Amino acid sequence: MRRCLLLLLALGGTAGAELRVDGHTVRALSGEQVTWQWTFAPELGAVSRPVRLDGQNYVAVGPVVYALSDEGRFLGRADLPGRVTSLDSSGGAVRVSVGGPGGSERLTLGAPSGDTLPVEERVVFAPDPAVTGWLARFADALPEGDVTRAGAQFPANPFIALREAEAATARGDDYAALSAVRRALAVTLPFPAWTQLAARLDRAGFPAAANLALDRAKRDAAARGIDPAVPVSRAALFAYGNPSGYVDTLLTQNRLPRAEIWMSFLRELYPRFEGGDALYHRYADVLEAQGRAGEAEEWRQFARSLRAGTLYNLGPNDTGALRDVARLATFALMTALLAAVLTLSARAWPTQRQDLAALGGRWRSWRRPPERLRRTALAYASFSERLLLLTLAAGLLTALGGWQWANLTGRALRDPALGTGTYSASPLLNHPAINQPGLNSPAPGAAGGADLQPVAASYLLAGLRTQLDGDLAAARTLYGRAGTDACALNNLGAIAQSRDDLPQARSLYQRALSLQPDLSAAAYNLGRNPGTPETTFQRTYRPGQPRLCYPERRALARSVSGDLGSVLRGAVTDPLGFLAGRRAHTRLSWGLLAALPLLGVLLVLLLIPRAADRRRLGRPAAFRAFATLLPGAGLLGNAWGGVLLVAWAGVAVALLARWLPFPTLPLQAAPVRSVLWLALGALYALNVLALLLIEAAHARRRRQGELEG
Repeated sequence: MRRCLLLLLALGGTAGAELRVDGHTVRALSGEQVTWQWTFAPELGAVSRPVRLDGQNYVAVGPVVYALSDEGRFLGRADLPGRVTSLDSSGGAVRVSVGGPGGSERLTLGAPSGDTLPVEERVVFAPDPAVTGWLARFADALPEGDVTRAGAQFPANPFIALREAEAATARGDDYAALSAVRRALAVTLPFPAWTQLAARLDRAGFPAAANLALDRAKRDAAARGIDPAVPVSRAALFAYGNPSGYVDTLLTQNRLPRAEIWMSFLRELYPRFEGGDALYHRYADVLEAQGRAGEAEEWRQFARSLRAGTLYNLGPNDTGALRDVARLATFALMTALLAAVLTLSARAWPTQRQDLAALGGRWRSWRRPPERLRRTALAYASFSERLLLLTLAAGLLTALGGWQWANLTGRALRDPALGTGTYSASPLLNHPAINQPGLNSPAPGAAGGADLQPVAASYLLAGLRTQLDGDLAAARTLYGRAGTDACALNNLGAIAQSRDDLPQARSLYQRALSLQPDLSAAAYNLGRNPGTPETTFQRTYRPGQPRLCYPERRALARSVSGDLGSVLRGAVTDPLGFLAGRRAHTRLSWGLLAALPLLGVLLVLLLIPRAADRRRLGRPAAFRAFATLLPGAGLLGNAWGGVLLVAWAGVAVALLARWLPFPTLPLQAAPVRSVLWLALGALYALNVLALLLIEAAHARRRRQGELEG
């Protein structure tokens, strides 16, 4: 009886214990006596002020919230998308403020269930390894002698259990090792932690356990809205466990059976990850070297299939390829324009000097601007020659605009919010395409970011964000603004199906499929089961749920930066705003603006009457030299001369690719350079032949004139 009384007193004293935080240690005090304490490594972050609700204590460390009993027993853990800045239980629920580089958000925790603290809102992890790798860092920071104690104190951290398994394997205790591995798998984790755990299990020699961890990673990712139709950036994939990096290690170590498992994982969950095209082809080459040519070709075909929906089907590096093509065109047109101006000026130089002598000379003549303007070097060119110069300048302006557009679009498409495999309203994933869709504004946009173009993909993105976060009413409004977009109609059908309105859902799916017959999402929802990676993923990991439709990359490009015309219109109509909105590429913006007055000057020169008859100009030695060294520059009076000049400039610039930035174009390959040298030689031969024919024609006309005289 006495022992029972003492036990009740002890429990009562513990229940009334006060939690205090001293640096990185949480202590429960009963009077002046410490009843229990938890200590965290300093590198894990600051420990928040504990709060209490319904007889349970809540403590936050880094991006994790722990629920503890009054006896210090672990009750559950919530893995959050950012560092916890504060806890609040004053409203009858535990509210968590989570901060990050993009802003902050408020999340609500439920009661502990099993080993987890459920979060009422959808949790989307930003690509921050400090957040997604926190559990692994927790285990790695433990001293060797504290691993067993920490495993008992934090039973839901599988990385601690894995350290115990590795220690048991080193001792030769296989039973203890397998028991620790089973404990590591008997927890609830977010998908980045499952992926990290799978790689560590693989390295520790537990491949079957690694396979199970990968399957759980896919299921958790599917539940959070991760979808294979959404591209994933290299930074996000690294934060989500770096599976592509581990595949690279496996291929380097020639562990092909394990590489197959991980490649299948990537293909199912992250098929459109940044850098995937190179890894797919490398894996295909390894398979082909193993004598598995059929499988290798299947992987290459899969990589080619992922190019659909990108800009001009160029693949995931489409904006890079377009940027380099625009760079090549810019340098080529600049070279051609400079060559044409030099050649025409050399031809007009002697005649111009004679005409300007009566006006006071080449420089003093500017005191009489109208007469001097009419006698500029280019004013001696014919109308067709000046029209060609104007055409080259217009082409240069367009190429500069394309270069700028590719830069801006590529930068916008690399935004973290568009490369995490899902979309979220979380301020931690701040992007104008996703945040603050502006239900009362003409087009969705975001404070502090560039406004989206009012196109269907903009509303589709904002609608997907709200639908994935559970706000179906707002999603319907946004999809309605997308008009007759097939993707938006499919997603409206998914909303109708979630409300058990199956006739309306089927009608919307059929309308979407009639507008876009290759829309696999609508076909899947109508029960036609198309064999695409996305529908296979849906059937396996989201059974019974309708398939959502996601915008293609070319639609995203129009959404985030508009088209080429929008860049050129911005430079013409609002040059100051154009510069302010494109500070990442200011020098290119200045070049684009500088091309505008050049185009204006050439347009004015086009309207000025020719300064002298062509018979007065002659063919001076400087002109002949330029005409020979610069193919096409001496033939500008003929349309084919301009073609020859531009072709020569393009080939010459391509041959200088070693010193110019064209990383995505295969201009350094030996076969390509051989073809370029042959083309350059052919252009010079055509130019010399044309010049000889022109000289022969001039000689005939002179002889004919002498005979007539």
